[in-house]
Amino acid sequence: MAGEETERRVTKRRVRTRARLLEAAFGVFAAKGFGRVSIEEVCEAAGYSRGAFYSNFATLDELFFALYRDRAGLIADQVAGALAADGPDLDVPAAVDRVTEVLLLDLDWLLVKTDFLVHAARDAAVAATLLEHRAHLRRAIAGRLARAHRHTPLPPVLGGADGAAHAVVAAYDGVTVQLLLDKDVDAARAWLRQLLTALLAGGAPARAGHGEPARTGPAAPAAENLTTPAEED
Repeated sequence: MAGEETERRVTKRRVRTRARLLEAAFGVFAAKGFGRVSIEEVCEAAGYSRGAFYSNFATLDELFFALYRDRAGLIADQVAGALAADGPDLDVPAAVDRVTEVLLLDLDWLLVKTDFLVHAARDAAVAATLLEHRAHLRRAIAGRLARAHRHTPLPPVLGGADGAAHAVVAAYDGVTVQLLLDKDVDAARAWLRQLLTALLAGGAPARAGHGEPARTGPAAPAAENLTTPAEED
């Protein structure tokens, strides 16, 4: 019994240490950029030694992927939950409103993710792992759209639920690129609402949220992303 209690205490302490390292790393990555941060800086920000770091993570890449899993899982849950609220049918404008209201649009996270994307583009092994993590969100969306497709047809041009999921995620990518530059979260949500409604409803007009008219965002970044369905988030 004493041994089990000690093991539980050690496990809880390790969970707290890991969570604190992740929180500290996120703050340092956002402030300085992923490629400019050392393990020592993460340890200093968390108040731990290098030993504490290496007992939880082998590299900064591994730490980032732990952060990414948490954020990608949260976004996947948000999107899947918003799409699932209609039951077997899919009320596209209502579902799009729900998705755009709850979707994580955190500027600090977008900065960190963009830095890491550039890092992964130069390392094939890191890129392969990142692609798999990005695919988690796409699979969650595709699964929901496939279930709804039996009751609410998708525009044929998208080529089914998988193609629609690629397009949805590409639209999100385009919106977040613009958000990184103009820092306008409200405009990003309005633009994303318009894009998703156009994609999933075959061009039906978007419904404005909270009594405001739908706002029009720049078209070029979205067009670039929508023509590259191999990109995933």
